[in-house]
Amino acid sequence: MLEEPCAECGFDARNVTGADVSAVIRDAVARWGPVLSRPDAAARPRPEVWSPLEYGCHTRDVFTRFEERVQLMLSEDDPEFENWDQDATAIADRYWAQDPVLVSGALAAAGEQIAATFESVAGDQWQRSGRRSNGDAFTVDSIGRYFAHDVVHHLADVRA
Repeated sequence: MLEEPCAECGFDARNVTGADVSAVIRDAVARWGPVLSRPDAAARPRPEVWSPLEYGCHTRDVFTRFEERVQLMLSEDDPEFENWDQDATAIADRYWAQDPVLVSGALAAAGEQIAATFESVAGDQWQRSGRRSNGDAFTVDSIGRYFAHDVVHHLADVRA
């Protein structure tokens, strides 16, 4: 995802730097409010496709998860990230039953927090490393660009 444009959403991480991530996040947050205000926000377009509400819950949790990961990268040497089963979280937290108004507010707050974190990164901090348990390695810069794609992609998923 970092080496070529996404065929589904068109996001091209090669055109984004870590320093751009906060603006991408703030733009995404502004676009989520209207999505979660839709009267049919909780309706799935097809049984196997998440509703806008479920994608909003997931995006809120992505903001939180990546905030944790970036903070680890900034405070520890080459941390290994805890595994996250996104589908299990969706079921355990009953994404489909959450209140869209509350989700919108929590998404906005979590988005602002991670945007502020990326804004605070300076100099050599962009090259601090971290890795997934499967060995995938990131720098603060590359995880920011990877994360930005995820956020933009989910807006495309809900046609926002």
